Amino acid sequence: MRISACCFKFLAIIFWICPTAIAVAQSNDAQRHVIVISIDGFASYLVDDPKVPLPTIRRLAREGCVVEGGMTVSDPSVTWPNHTTLVTGMKPGRHGVLANGVLVRGGIGVPVKIDSHRDHSDLVRVPTVADVAHAAGLRTAEVNWPCTRNSKSFDDQFPDVPNALDYTTPRLRQELVKKKLLRDETHASFRNSSIVGLDYVWTEAACHLIRERKPHLMLIHLLNNDATHHKRGAQSQAGYTANAYADMCVSRIIDAIDDAGIREHSTIILVADHGFTVTPKAIRPNVLLREAGLLTVENGQLTQAQVHVVPEGGIGLVYCTNPLKASEQAAEFKKLLTGQEGVADVLLPDRFDEVGFPHPRDYRQVPDAVLVAKDGYAVSGTVTGETLVTTFEEARTSYGSHGFLAKLPKMKAMCILSGAGIRPGTQLQDVHNTAIAPTIATLLGLKYPDADGKPLLNALRTSADAE
Repeated sequence: MRISACCFKFLAIIFWICPTAIAVAQSNDAQRHVIVISIDGFASYLVDDPKVPLPTIRRLAREGCVVEGGMTVSDPSVTWPNHTTLVTGMKPGRHGVLANGVLVRGGIGVPVKIDSHRDHSDLVRVPTVADVAHAAGLRTAEVNWPCTRNSKSFDDQFPDVPNALDYTTPRLRQELVKKKLLRDETHASFRNSSIVGLDYVWTEAACHLIRERKPHLMLIHLLNNDATHHKRGAQSQAGYTANAYADMCVSRIIDAIDDAGIREHSTIILVADHGFTVTPKAIRPNVLLREAGLLTVENGQLTQAQVHVVPEGGIGLVYCTNPLKASEQAAEFKKLLTGQEGVADVLLPDRFDEVGFPHPRDYRQVPDAVLVAKDGYAVSGTVTGETLVTTFEEARTSYGSHGFLAKLPKMKAMCILSGAGIRPGTQLQDVHNTAIAPTIATLLGLKYPDADGKPLLNALRTSADAE
C-alpha cells in the first residue's frame, strides 16, 4: 500500500501538535548533552589511513565506539538528504529530502530545478529528533546544519542555506560580531571568506554556544573536507590537509565542552554524510537526450525538456515532464543508456525499493528513473558537447565525487561515538545512518519510535557496566 504525500504531512502535523506522543518531558536540571559533529565527506576509509594525522578523532574512537568498515549512508548519498536522515532516522524517501533543496517540477516541457532557498517546513515532512527534544523542553542549537532554515525547534541556529546569516538567530549573529568572528551581520561579508575560513567561523560559533548555552542537543556541520575532496580527491595531499584541519576543529569543540564543565555528561557523535571516490571521467546523458530531440538547448542552456537528467554526483535523477508519457519515456531512456560506457544501471520505479524511494505519483519530487554511473564516472547535467563520455574537466564535474548508490563501499561514512553513556573500546559493524537519530533520542531520554533505524544499544552503557 502506498501512502500519499498528504498523509505524510498529516502525520507530521499530528506529531507536532501532540509532542507528548513522541517525547518524554525532561526535568529542569537535565544533565545529558549530545554533540553531533558532521564532517562533510569524511569517508570511513580515512579513519585508518596512516597518511592522515587524526589524533583527536582516533582518540575518540579508542575511548568510545567506532563503526568498523564505516556506516552505510542513505540514497542518494549527498549532503542534505543524509543530514536529514541523521536527525530523523528515516531514509530520504520517507523524510522527503532528495537533493540539496526542493526538486521543483514545473509542468509539461519545463525542466526540473533544485530550489535551495527553502524553509525547514518546505523540505522535511516528518518530525526530527531536534523537534522532539525542543518540544520536551531541552535546549537545542545548530550550526550549518542543512534543512533547518526558519525551524522553530532551535534556541540558536546558523543554518546551512544560501544567505545563511539572514536566517541566523539575531542574538547569535550579534555575539559573533562582538567576538570579531564576523565582520558585520551581512551575509555578503561572511561569504567573502574561504571555505576554510567558514569552517573556522562555524567551529568557533559552535564552541561559543557550548560554553554559553550548554545545549542538550548541538548539531554542527563542517564543509571544508567535502570541498577539498571534490577538487583534489580524498586521498590527495590537499585532502589529507583538510582531514587534519577537521581534526583540529573537533579538538576545539572538545575544549569548549571541557570549558563549559559538561564533559562528563556529554556524548560526542562524530559522523559524515557520505564517503568519496575519484571520478576522472563523466557521462553526459542530456547530450543523448538532446540528439534524440527530447530536450531543447538555446545558447548552451536547457530551455525545454520532455526528458532530462538532474545530476547528483554518481547518479542522475531522470525526469519526464509529461506524466501521461512518463512510464513509456522512462523505459525508452533505459534502453538508450543501458550498455553505454560508464553506465552501471538504470532503475525504473518498479525497483525504487532498492533505494528507498516511493513511486513518483506518490511524491512529486521523486524522479521517473535513476541513472547509476560506474565507479570512476560522474553524471554531468551539461547539455552541450558531442559525446556521452568525456573528461571531468570538459563535463564540468568534480574530480572527487559522491552521490553514488550507498552500496558502493567507498560511500561509507565515518561514525564514532564517545563520551557519556558510551561503552569504551566497542566496535560495531553493519550500521546504517538511520540508527543515529534513535540513538540520540535514547541518550537524551526521548521517545522516537517511528524511525527506520534502531538505537545502537550495543554501544551504550547499561547499569551493569557501571557496577
